[in-house]
Amino acid sequence: MALTARQRSSAAPLALVYTALLLYASLYPFSGWRWPPGLMPGPLLALPWPPWRDAFDVWSNVLGYLPLGALLYVAQVRSGRATWRAALLALLAGSALSYATEVVQQFLPGRVPSRVDWALNSAGVAAGVALAAGLHALGLLQRWQAVRERWFVRDSAGALSLLALWPVGLLFPTPAPLGLGHVAGQLRQWLLEALADVPWAASVAARLQASEAAGPMSLPPASEALVPLLGLMAPCMVAFSVTRRGWRRPWLVLGLLALGVAATTLSTALGFGPANALAWVTPLTLPALALGTLLALVCALLPPRAASGLGLAILGALVVLVGQAPVDPYFAQSLQSWEQGRFIRFHGLALWIGWAWPYAAMAWLLSRLGAGAPD
Repeated sequence: MALTARQRSSAAPLALVYTALLLYASLYPFSGWRWPPGLMPGPLLALPWPPWRDAFDVWSNVLGYLPLGALLYVAQVRSGRATWRAALLALLAGSALSYATEVVQQFLPGRVPSRVDWALNSAGVAAGVALAAGLHALGLLQRWQAVRERWFVRDSAGALSLLALWPVGLLFPTPAPLGLGHVAGQLRQWLLEALADVPWAASVAARLQASEAAGPMSLPPASEALVPLLGLMAPCMVAFSVTRRGWRRPWLVLGLLALGVAATTLSTALGFGPANALAWVTPLTLPALALGTLLALVCALLPPRAASGLGLAILGALVVLVGQAPVDPYFAQSLQSWEQGRFIRFHGLALWIGWAWPYAAMAWLLSRLGAGAPD
């Protein structure tokens, strides 16, 4: 089956999201901007040689840009461009992005830009392009398109992108299993920093600090059980909004359950070590996941439009519950291992997806309802 021209692909939005996250990871923490002392424009554009480089840095630079090359190539091919032109454009775009970020990094004191990083990033883009081109030559992209047409309705690219990003968001530590959207604490912190030197806002800042100090030490048991339950049902409703009813939906539920458990276990292992990989499992977690799976299987009977409406309600309840979760010492310790250790390279990728995923999913489901999702 040949790919037809101008088909909407989930690779395009995924490539845009991944580009934004690479920029975040490359330019974090976005503070201390200044012109490099004594550096002229010529050497600035030429990029310096790195003072040192270990194996982890080499592989992280290569592997970090590999998905971008693959996504750019697939997006170009799926839009109808010839394979050679798609490969060339993907390679040039990915390499140009890396070069631009390395140049800009010289204005950040905490970053170590180099032409070697640019070369390694470009090699990662080339590897991603080669991998995607190989899959395309073997006909696997065409087979995926055939499977997609059998399983999903038209205009499903947004939902498939959300489902692909969901386990990535779970890699960043969450205050409760599958509890994405925990941005309230960070918004409060940003607001406090913005009001720090504003005399008339001192009372507002005091109330914010008091509300944070007076917050609960832990989630109530009912909320602790509801978060993983709703956190599992939410991506299931997104999937049902674009999936035809039938035997496929139960398989999607089981697949999402497996992805959620695997991503949460991996996140815990990265934060606390492999020996504590299952520390996220509490006496309430497994029954909640089991009940969430059962409810999702029942909801598999719903038409897409009804699933979209129910998904909006589930996501709304999820973000309210997650917003009430306190930052306990174990959660803070896990965050610290990400923000100050080697995981800083993946900090932005998982952090922003974890924060934004529920709200992006709600926007998608709302658009489905507004457009009249087929039943």
